[in-house]
Amino acid sequence: MNELLKRSITGILYVFLLLTAIMLSNAEAFGFLFLVFGLICLYEFKRLVRLSSSAVYLAFLCLWWCFNYLIPMEGFSNNFVVYLLLLAVISTDVYLGFYLYRHEAVSYTQWQKFLLALLYVGGGCLFISLLYKVEIYKNEQEITATSFAFWEFSQWQFSEAFSEAQHTMIALLAIIWASDSFAYVSGRFLGRTKLFPSVSPKKTVEGFVGGFVGALLVAAWLSLYSNKELWKWLVIAAVLVVAGTLGDLVESKFKRVAGKKDSGTILPGHGGLLDRLDSLIYASPFAFVTILILSYF
Repeated sequence: MNELLKRSITGILYVFLLLTAIMLSNAEAFGFLFLVFGLICLYEFKRLVRLSSSAVYLAFLCLWWCFNYLIPMEGFSNNFVVYLLLLAVISTDVYLGFYLYRHEAVSYTQWQKFLLALLYVGGGCLFISLLYKVEIYKNEQEITATSFAFWEFSQWQFSEAFSEAQHTMIALLAIIWASDSFAYVSGRFLGRTKLFPSVSPKKTVEGFVGGFVGALLVAAWLSLYSNKELWKWLVIAAVLVVAGTLGDLVESKFKRVAGKKDSGTILPGHGGLLDRLDSLIYASPFAFVTILILSYF
């Protein structure tokens, strides 16, 4: 099978799987999908950095269970433990952003590799699924607050809340994908100035700008079908593009240090799952906190 056909089939199946999980009647399917994705990405990252301990899988499962089932949705966004994990994951991501500027290879201890795997990869996957659950709950609360106090929360109202949450998740994916696509096309035809040649020689400043503009255009279009205002979607898109680009570069840095072209081989024609999710994994905690802050405006 030729490489282009292989890439196309894999890409279509990957997108279909994500959209199907979002469109199912509850957030559990999407959450379970990213639990599986998280374990696969941890396996690939574990091999990249040569982490010897397999305890990271158990730690990720425990983290997942605690944040999905022990902490109630009521008050979730104001929970101290949630903020603590969010701070830990974002701090790890920021550190890895500065890691891009290190020309010499950094020698991590096994404990440091464990924390990087758990917070950068595991934390990123966790916040993708938590964002969906929080969006559903928040929309339910907003609709209930505008209803008469003695009315029972109807099936129609639940569907409306779920629909807005679905739109948010699909929009986040669409913005990331639009950024990648516009960056590729812009970089290919207009690319002259290297963005980070020591990490990813093919990425250009022109490609980044093209991806940024393309993502803003897609966000503006998606805002027409959302309860969120246009300016909020533009802010979310800007955060996603910047964080997503950093996520792509961070994973490229790990691969370069490890001497690998891809993080794995699970996706024919694409490489590893981490190669496909690197932008989303890195950007998810930033998207989570951005949407949380914007909900107060």
